[in-house]
Amino acid sequence: MSELVTASYRQRSGISAVAVLVILEAALVISWSAGFVGIRFAIDHAPIFLILLWRSLVSGMVLLPFALTIGPALRWKDALPQMLFGALAMSGYLAGFALAISYGVPTGLVALITDMLPLAVAVLSWPVLGQALTWRQWLGSFIGLAGVLIASGWSLQMGDVPLWAYGLPVLGTLSLAMATLLQKRSPTSSMPVHQSLCIQCLSASVIFALFAWHEGGVLPVLETGFIGGILWLVFVATFGAWSLYYIALRKSSPARVTAILYLSPPVTMIWAWIMFGEPLSWAMAAGLAVSLVGIIMVARSQGS
Repeated sequence: MSELVTASYRQRSGISAVAVLVILEAALVISWSAGFVGIRFAIDHAPIFLILLWRSLVSGMVLLPFALTIGPALRWKDALPQMLFGALAMSGYLAGFALAISYGVPTGLVALITDMLPLAVAVLSWPVLGQALTWRQWLGSFIGLAGVLIASGWSLQMGDVPLWAYGLPVLGTLSLAMATLLQKRSPTSSMPVHQSLCIQCLSASVIFALFAWHEGGVLPVLETGFIGGILWLVFVATFGAWSLYYIALRKSSPARVTAILYLSPPVTMIWAWIMFGEPLSWAMAAGLAVSLVGIIMVARSQGS
């Protein structure tokens, strides 16, 4: 009898653990998509670089007390590489996809293009790290690119967005990929995530401040839409997404977490359709499916 009770308890515990993991992964996908949706919402209330400035500055200032009091003492020789990574991973990446959205590139398509990070890392690993791509990585890269072209083709027919704007999220993704590879090559000791994220956010805010000043000013817009958008981007899209990401990594495998994040483009597409009336099409759905095949091929090759 006791064995039956124990087996029943273990079964219920296993079901509960799976349910918790599924809820956690669903929250991760939603919060990851929230960055694209938050930018799309905020651009109706302020210039794009002002939004990026205050997103980065508030994020960095919230993290600063923890960065100074928790973990090893911050040293310039460790902080300088993080500033470079902030310029590439934060400034380049965020500016790339945010500017694309501000110019009218569909939010879901931007999410799809930026989800090509494994492809960008694989391609740049050749000149940066001297690692030749395998045939599977080349094939996956071409398939992923074909999917993006399929999804972009429908949007190009709309004729409302300048052609060069579609290159902005590509440049942003390449910038993030370069930062990822440079971090792999960095000889400095590993820094806790909250410290590196703090330095990267604050260094990015300096760059965004220069562009915001050129754009018209650096003072925040004192209205509900702007303040709400910044709080959303800071606490949901930045802290929420990254916190859930690291929690998911502890409870699951990196391969599963990476695969789950591939769901963010369709979620973003549906979210943008509901909130902003951005149209959906079968071409975007087909391009999304093709791209995910290519991404998974490249990601599995890198993991092997």
